[in-house]
Amino acid sequence: MRHAPVQNPKRLVYGQSDMPADLSDQKALAALAGQLPRDAVWVTSHLSRTHDTARGLQAFMDKDVAPQAESGFAEQHFGDWELQNWNDLPKGETTRFWTDFARQHPPKGESFADVVARVGPVFDQLNSDWAGKDIVAIVHGGTVRALLANALGLSLETALAFHVDTLGLTTLEYIDGVEEPGWRVNGVNQRF
Repeated sequence: MRHAPVQNPKRLVYGQSDMPADLSDQKALAALAGQLPRDAVWVTSHLSRTHDTARGLQAFMDKDVAPQAESGFAEQHFGDWELQNWNDLPKGETTRFWTDFARQHPPKGESFADVVARVGPVFDQLNSDWAGKDIVAIVHGGTVRALLANALGLSLETALAFHVDTLGLTTLEYIDGVEEPGWRVNGVNQRF
């Protein structure tokens, strides 16, 4: 799932910058916590907004499990654009970026293609290490899109077409023991 909203009153580009989570919507956290498996492995990125969201959810589950932090599950790095306002960025750079934002890099940053390539091996390793177990991953919007791209073999453009809300739950299930094992999507961006 995607983390709780960030506290970002200036509407800055924050990607991998560590912005605090706004956990004030206790009703949404409680509802989401009620949908999560009780005995799951918990994973977050290395950024505090994912850790804080995990703690906020666990409070409603009477759990206190330290999530496994995976820096490979971080949001896209926007390089020189990090902590800048979109309106203040050089127009030539942003125009080039938006013409093919699946493959274009912000200056000294990552493209979405880079995120998909980074997330894939972490996704595969976690599913290998915890085969047969539920995994609750509190990550970022770009990471959720990258997970969908990897699980379903989606094109970059198709993966980017998914809207991912804060506190939106996406559920993937691996189907094994059939002729063609693979991933099934049980829900994308669900809100409770």
